[in-house]
Amino acid sequence: MSSEDLRDTLERVGEAFNLGEYEIAAYLAVLEHGELTASEIADQTEIPQPRVYDTVRSLGDRGLVELRESRPMKVVAIDPEEAFAGLEQSFASMVTQLERTYTAPARDTEAVSLVKSRSTILRYFEEVIDDAEFELSVSVTPALLDRFADQFAAAKDRGVSVELVVTPARDAPDPAAYDYERVATTARARRGITTPIIAVADGNYSVYATQGAVRDDPDRYGVIFNRSALGFLVSGFFGTVIWTTSEPLLEEGGAAPELPRSYASIRRCVKDIRALGGTLYATVEGRDVLSGEFRVVQGAVVSTEFEETEEVASIVVEADGESVAVGGRVAAYEDIEAHELTLDRGSPPDP
Repeated sequence: MSSEDLRDTLERVGEAFNLGEYEIAAYLAVLEHGELTASEIADQTEIPQPRVYDTVRSLGDRGLVELRESRPMKVVAIDPEEAFAGLEQSFASMVTQLERTYTAPARDTEAVSLVKSRSTILRYFEEVIDDAEFELSVSVTPALLDRFADQFAAAKDRGVSVELVVTPARDAPDPAAYDYERVATTARARRGITTPIIAVADGNYSVYATQGAVRDDPDRYGVIFNRSALGFLVSGFFGTVIWTTSEPLLEEGGAAPELPRSYASIRRCVKDIRALGGTLYATVEGRDVLSGEFRVVQGAVVSTEFEETEEVASIVVEADGESVAVGGRVAAYEDIEAHELTLDRGSPPDP
């Protein structure tokens, strides 16, 4: 397919699918009833009577309906498989050619990106889910839960801890009827339609967007933190604001986590330490709270601190005869701000 043919195909496909609100309403009404007059279409929809004839003639020009010039004129549905047959073939050919033309963008160049396209936001959301290696935190609407359920399940199957928040809580699927255990390690519901849409992989690669961004809000926006140190803003916001103000849907349970295991969240790490029991060893990679320098601490975990509100979580590691207090992102009272923690038995795991 030449570039000129490709352009013509794009224009033809675009024209065929560029249906207005009235055209969509009329088309669906005719499909449902099989045959309608113009007056009946006006009655079945909210299309003003003066606009009905222009609307159905537009559908007729696109080959989506048949117009029978009787009195009154009848609008007859055409089998969609027949109506879209030629377009389907053109579309498949067009996609193949577009794939040949496509040059994948370098996505690691921008640490932080602002995007306004709904499809782009959702694409990055899916990438974050697929990118998670050991920990995934997500805040989604019920519609997005349905859309990404298989990806959440796949992440969990490959050993990723999935913390899920569904919002608004009033629309969240009933735990008695929905298998939250398939898609999440632990799940909660949060009130409020202003709760943002969030996905964080391993405390690093993250997406933050408004709920309007995945609907039809003209002021939609999303922020992508592409493996940026600023990603901790989203991770911290999720852990301290979203998670702690949500109500349980699925409590974490089941078998103890397999070791060695890595964590981006000090909160989750402490919970597992308490559940595992016995002597555990940790390797902590992070920054010295006072100097800001990168630091690795390895040793036995000698104590933990954890509040049931989950707003406070820390551990103490015995390293080279020194007790080192380890906190989460933006720690102030501890010695180390942990970016990644790994637990094992017997000895500290390799960093």
